[in-house]
Amino acid sequence: MANSSSASALLYAATISMPASQGARPDDDLTKTKAWHTENGRFENPWPSWNNQTPWKIMGGMIKRRFNGRANSPDTTPPTIPVRKPTFLPSREQNDKIRATWLGHACYYVEFPSGLRVLFDPVFEDRCSPFSFMGPKRYTEKPCNIADIPFIDAVVISHSHYDHLSVSSVREVSTRFPNCHFFVPLGNKKWFAECKIQQCTELDWWDEVDFTLTLQSPSSNDSKPEISDVDTAQPSSNTITARISCLPCQHIANRGLFDRGATLWSSWSVTSGTPGTSQPPKSVYFGGDTGYRAVPESSDGKDDWSEEYSHLPICPAFKEIGKHRGPFDLGLIPIGAYMPRWIMSPMHSNPRDSVEIFRDTGCKRALGIHWGTWVLTEEDVLEPPRLLKQALQHHNIPTEGVFDVCDIGESREI
Repeated sequence: MANSSSASALLYAATISMPASQGARPDDDLTKTKAWHTENGRFENPWPSWNNQTPWKIMGGMIKRRFNGRANSPDTTPPTIPVRKPTFLPSREQNDKIRATWLGHACYYVEFPSGLRVLFDPVFEDRCSPFSFMGPKRYTEKPCNIADIPFIDAVVISHSHYDHLSVSSVREVSTRFPNCHFFVPLGNKKWFAECKIQQCTELDWWDEVDFTLTLQSPSSNDSKPEISDVDTAQPSSNTITARISCLPCQHIANRGLFDRGATLWSSWSVTSGTPGTSQPPKSVYFGGDTGYRAVPESSDGKDDWSEEYSHLPICPAFKEIGKHRGPFDLGLIPIGAYMPRWIMSPMHSNPRDSVEIFRDTGCKRALGIHWGTWVLTEEDVLEPPRLLKQALQHHNIPTEGVFDVCDIGESREI
């Protein structure tokens, strides 16, 4: 489906405003003191469930596994994950369901019943790397181009790693959809300004803003987005509203070897309703990229959820998210890039972790992300959905229709 950038540029004016009152948040010392802020102006995970794996330790551990023969090289020979050509709603149709389309890895395009259109972690490049000639290369084709998407009102970024944040992708979105607003974790706005993208709001954990779209006729010239501290847009039949919340997760962020923790990482929630209707708002939780618990090297080759490792601390942020901001109609939760576990577990969830996050956050339904696109770790490319079913069975959750995976390019209605 071709996109008319000139027409979509005139469809609305956007306003960002601080809510009259911020949503509930944990009343604990970690949150009150913002313990994830360090004295040197960087960020760190504040929980016992985190284990700070330096880049050198990660690379050293992976190289060691290659030499001792314990490493697995995933087979990406087709067929792997089916790729479909996606279809998108041609207008801002209003119905009673969320429509979510997986565009590979952590990238999801969500069409809210209110008419809001949100793109999460867009990376449309062949490689997720600072280089065009080396680094992880797609083993499944991208299902579409940015030009095929009819509307993008907001882009939500989880963190600065190359498989979640792409210079060329965000620049193209900004060019084709000049009213599109970018929501990023704290510290990333400077990077967007350097990319000549000014319509960007950065938030800290537990902060949130109201995002209002006032739809206009294509002939209107008043389409410039506004940033304000007070919401001046009055809800009406041609208004779309959303509450966008920056939430914790357990990860790390960097673009190079020496900027580790210079910017924040986060999960997000987006809740959107239609003023003047009886339809309740719909909410999406976006997990982005996160770990749940750190397991030791002694667990290598074992079930690290067995009784032997049941004492290991879990990240408390997800239960807090569920308690203070949940429940959510849909969760987009990472399920891949987790092997070897003793190296990856602090920052990447395996499917058992993912189901625990699903339960903690209070998601009613979920779709798996962060798999099926690039080989980033050692697990076989089709292992995540298989282990997801086992993890659901462990909790007596149906293996279909609750927490699912889908084809790349496929849309699910929730």
